Amino acid sequence: MDIIFVLIVGAIIGLLGKLVAPGDKDNIPIWLTILCGIGGVLIGWYIYAAFGGDHTGGVDWVRWIVAIVVSAVLVVIASTVTGKNTAKRV
Repeated sequence: MDIIFVLIVGAIIGLLGKLVAPGDKDNIPIWLTILCGIGGVLIGWYIYAAFGGDHTGGVDWVRWIVAIVVSAVLVVIASTVTGKNTAKRV
C-alpha cells in the first residue's frame, strides 16, 4: 500500500514541482515530471528525516514542502538535460 501511495503522491508532487520551478519547464514529458515527483518525495522525505524531522500526529507540512522543493529542483535538472531548447538565439 505504501508503494501505491508514493506513486500517487509523487505524481501530484511532480506537477506541483513543475508549477513552482523557475524558467521554461513545459518542454519535458509528463512521465518525466511524474518520475521527478516520485524522486522528490523519496529524496525529500529522506532529507527531512536526516535533519531531524519526526512524525507528527497530523499533517507534517514541512516534509511536504521539502518534497515539493526537491521535486522542483529535479524538474529543472530534467528540463535542462533532456528538454528541447525553444529559445531563439540572436
